[in-house]
Amino acid sequence: MIKTQERVIFQAFGLSIRSDIHLPELSLLSEIQGDADVEVTIADLTELWSELVPANQSILIYEDKVIFRIYDTAIFLIQDGKRITISPVKNAEESKIRLYLLGTCMGAILMQRRILPLHGSAIAIEGKAYAIVGHSGAGKSTLASAFIKHGYSLLSDDVIPISFDPSDKPLVKPAYPQQKLWQESLSHFGMEASKYDPIYQRETKYTIPVSANFTAETLPLAAVFELVKYDGEQVSIQEIPRLTGLSRLFHHTYRQTFLAPLGLLDWHFSTSARMMKNINMYQLNRPTNGFTAHQLVSLVLDTIH
Repeated sequence: MIKTQERVIFQAFGLSIRSDIHLPELSLLSEIQGDADVEVTIADLTELWSELVPANQSILIYEDKVIFRIYDTAIFLIQDGKRITISPVKNAEESKIRLYLLGTCMGAILMQRRILPLHGSAIAIEGKAYAIVGHSGAGKSTLASAFIKHGYSLLSDDVIPISFDPSDKPLVKPAYPQQKLWQESLSHFGMEASKYDPIYQRETKYTIPVSANFTAETLPLAAVFELVKYDGEQVSIQEIPRLTGLSRLFHHTYRQTFLAPLGLLDWHFSTSARMMKNINMYQLNRPTNGFTAHQLVSLVLDTIH
């Protein structure tokens, strides 16, 4: 049974979030004027699901709404960029509910609010934000963790919210002070897995609090690094032409399959073009075998400087 709580207000992704359930990953907001940006409530969605969604589907996107079902966890409804409704199954793991709430649900919220969600990690370096994107398993969080070990701060892990300032420069708003790392990465960094909580039961990926190495500042986005595994032996880097960068940004948009059914393809293209006018984008190549995160940090820093 999911425990409800007094409806306190959290902050993440540059948004205030009032929630029926406790979100220990997020920071609390001490004050807020008016309504929260996003309301998270618990309600029974089983009847709505039966009415709307065909038996062979696990997700439906219509108008400005996204409804999806994780069979051993919950039904989630995201609408209007303002509301997330959760209908948990009996004995659902709260950590797994929060995983989807802070991932897929918030990704949909950001899209609905016309904030571009990139799939990756963002690091603060000398007052600017640098995004690390890549396909699942590329090593984005591991590279971000290596930057933290070198004294830099995390802005976001998994979902990077991109908005724009009045002069049309891209900005990264901070997400929340937590990383997700596989056990193999923990071992390379000399971190004991027993000290951290698995993302959910039987997982070998762990949640890593990084409050001491997290920046709560919104920072200008200076560059995007696409992390790619290849069969070579050396790390390397190459600049990505701006036109090519547009397609790369599409492929590395978080839950990019939502864009077409939400009617956001034109918005995404124009937003990506605005980004590419103001940033550099690089392909960062790492060998498939071996642990090269610290070498990659040096390569990125050399490129930035």
